[in-house]
Amino acid sequence: MDLVIMAAGMGSRFGGLKQVEPVNANGEFILDYSIYDAIKAGFDRIVFIIKEENYNLFRETVGKRIEEKIKVEYVFQDMKNIPEGTSVPQDRIKPLGTGHAIYCLNGVVSDKFAIINADDFYGRDAFKVLHDFLAKNDDKTAFGCVVYKIGESLSQNGAAKRGLCMVEDGEVKRIVESSVDRIDGVIKAEPLSGEESFVVGDDNPVSMNMFALNSHLFPYLNARFKDFFEENKDNMMKAEYLIPTVITEMMDGGMAKLVSIGTDAKWYGVTYKEDKQELVDYIESQTLLGVYPRELWK
Repeated sequence: MDLVIMAAGMGSRFGGLKQVEPVNANGEFILDYSIYDAIKAGFDRIVFIIKEENYNLFRETVGKRIEEKIKVEYVFQDMKNIPEGTSVPQDRIKPLGTGHAIYCLNGVVSDKFAIINADDFYGRDAFKVLHDFLAKNDDKTAFGCVVYKIGESLSQNGAAKRGLCMVEDGEVKRIVESSVDRIDGVIKAEPLSGEESFVVGDDNPVSMNMFALNSHLFPYLNARFKDFFEENKDNMMKAEYLIPTVITEMMDGGMAKLVSIGTDAKWYGVTYKEDKQELVDYIESQTLLGVYPRELWK
């Protein structure tokens, strides 16, 4: 079963490629821990989605470390890999979004696959429940989303983008992509769509782009991508084609449902440089408990 790691984005706030920022004394990255946990959970192939110009960096670091442990494949999120008749401004550097990343997977992944961000630490249990859902789910119209509590996903150093989930009877009915921050003890969400801001509780479920998907996604994803260019023709320097938006549209159209997959895992992110130490300390505590070896790939 494939685990797709989306690693084409640059960490603008972090000041570089945060996907390859060491988080322990051995020079291992968040990516290494995600892959280690994925192998433990039963995934048997890793597919990296990267920019072509970063290929050597990834291959020389993460790739060579793990190639003896699990099958590895690289897919380039290429600005030229877009629907016929569409175009991207030549001076746009930022990738076109997670929906475009998955679009670039056409013909590469197996029927069932999972996706994660390269720069998020998801925790062992999250990979286990993700793999278990994929292994047991034979309903192609049912995708899965691993959800965390919003209060445990926020940075202490500023606002962050989060996918707030509206869950009913075990299904995610809507994902509201928002800029979220805790101000004076209250969590305030400002939807990226421009809708009115609102307050949420600490337990509100949130998506961290950890999805269980299958081939049922591609026909709609591919067809919808061309419409995205037309709808955003005046904003192609900034517009992003996002996988949560695609899934939400499929749900609204009765083509899919999204199952909420709970986890006891602890999520960490590095939105800002100051966030890194908290993650480093957590990894060290888990190493001392024996969850992780001192050197992952030795």
